[in-house]
Amino acid sequence: MDKWTPSLVEARLAEAALVLKRLPEPRRQGYFSTWPEIVHSFADKVGQEPKPMRVLPSPQAISRMEETLTWTACLDPVDGKIVWMRAHGERWKTICWTVGLQRSAAHQHWLYGLCVISLRLNRRRFNRSLSKRKVIELAGGA
Repeated sequence: MDKWTPSLVEARLAEAALVLKRLPEPRRQGYFSTWPEIVHSFADKVGQEPKPMRVLPSPQAISRMEETLTWTACLDPVDGKIVWMRAHGERWKTICWTVGLQRSAAHQHWLYGLCVISLRLNRRRFNRSLSKRKVIELAGGA
């Protein structure tokens, strides 16, 4: 990447959330069944819902996801929670109930989090005592 913008960071976080959702469930080691596999006849399958097809993510997508997981470590816990909830596609109403903020404040925390991540990825220094609005202007998020 030449220059990270808040919108590129948002897209990468959304991709990472999707990859996390598509990963297979972890299995416990050492547990297995000695019973034979049950073969269902056509009559057994009539009226049943088909199993959802699970498409596994590519190794490159998993590598990008692992890199992305570390990005929110530099954020405040509230900002990181808002950024990840938004990446997972949560509605603003649910996010506001979870973190206890109004929608405009939650949106500003989300945008601030994206801007801090983009500034760090671009290796730009900024004063942590700056206001959220100044950081957003500095990163070009507004």
